[in-house]
Amino acid sequence: MSWFTQLASIRGVFFGLAEADLDPDPVRQFQRWMTFARRARSFWPTSFCLSTVTPAGRPAARMMLLKGADARGFAFYTHTVGRKADEMARVPFAAMTFHWSELIRQVRVEGRVEKLSREESEAYFASRSRGSRIGAWASRQSEPLASRAEFMERCREFERRFQGADVPLPEHWGGYRVVPDAIEFWQGRPSRLHDRFRYTRRPDGGWDIARLYP
Repeated sequence: MSWFTQLASIRGVFFGLAEADLDPDPVRQFQRWMTFARRARSFWPTSFCLSTVTPAGRPAARMMLLKGADARGFAFYTHTVGRKADEMARVPFAAMTFHWSELIRQVRVEGRVEKLSREESEAYFASRSRGSRIGAWASRQSEPLASRAEFMERCREFERRFQGADVPLPEHWGGYRVVPDAIEFWQGRPSRLHDRFRYTRRPDGGWDIARLYP
């Protein structure tokens, strides 16, 4: 852990999080914390837990990587078929949890899920490594797989198919955005007397801020 991370952690724990220090816009507040986490060299600062639910109310969660956060919402990319895609299609709401353990900080995002445009997905897909793009073509996400050898053979098949050419965006791959209606910021404090602030979106698009019991 770097000296900066240690100092940041100590400062957060002992000085806490005050409402006066919060940005009125939770996305800007999130961007501020994300920048801080990057500077502190937090391990995989963009990683988050994506939680979805089936129509029957059965939850599922998996780790993902954030690829953008702005006034429109929080974006990530994945297969558009498979379990999580099916759950988001059937129940278009999700929760995202970010945890920067070195800084003893957590952010929770809840909201509606929408698909990104094909143009946005193509732009991001083009930035991925060739191997990752081949993998997107080869994977039948969430389907049973007899062996790893079968998967690697599919990767080789697509390597041959696109040999000497660019690897285009598959029809079964793209981006999603969680449009938040609630965002919570959590700062750890001694004796579990943590600071928690929850932003809730108003009908006019503004945000209300409330301190919560830890």
